[in-house]
Amino acid sequence: MTAETSQTLDRGLRVLKLLADTDHGLTVTELSNKLGVNRTVVYRLLATLEQHALVRRDLGGRARVGLGVLRLGRQVHPLVREAALPALRSLAEDIGATAHLTLVDGTEALAVAVVEPTWTDYHVAYRTGFRHPLDRGAAGRAILAARQGLATDPGYALTHGELEAGASGAAAPLVGVTGIEGSVGVVMLSDSVPERVGPRVVDAAREVADALR
Repeated sequence: MTAETSQTLDRGLRVLKLLADTDHGLTVTELSNKLGVNRTVVYRLLATLEQHALVRRDLGGRARVGLGVLRLGRQVHPLVREAALPALRSLAEDIGATAHLTLVDGTEALAVAVVEPTWTDYHVAYRTGFRHPLDRGAAGRAILAARQGLATDPGYALTHGELEAGASGAAAPLVGVTGIEGSVGVVMLSDSVPERVGPRVVDAAREVADALR
């Protein structure tokens, strides 16, 4: 901690991060041990966060992230989209296919940024806000592979006809971006994805991840 930072705010943010990393919530004792502070401090932090609906406690006393976080999260997508657009534009123009950034939203994949190539006669119409199950389409499959630790070789997912008849997709997961699960990919009207597309998508995903760090 430096003279310019707030110890209380720092601890509150650490509480939120700890709760975000668990599916079952944490008790006051568990938070106290993880933060290295006494239980009284944790009680005060939780009470303050509860007032803002950022934390909720169940009947068993376990604390979890509250619904107030969702209101803050609505402002995240525009920021993420802005950071990703340069890499997506370059990818779309290079490959001649529609490029997209897809993030996890609950149990679905949500397209939050889409860029279409400017020089092709035709391309797949893939719109911002498009949703699909995580286990269908290259974008979702790339995310699931990363979640399961399987996205190291070759580092991208390929699909054909899973979301739209006659369309093929390639996507690579975002790696090393705290708090964001997503992928960068392209979708094209073809029976298969050209060999160079997979590695190019991986490069684009790395560029987006760098922009978001």
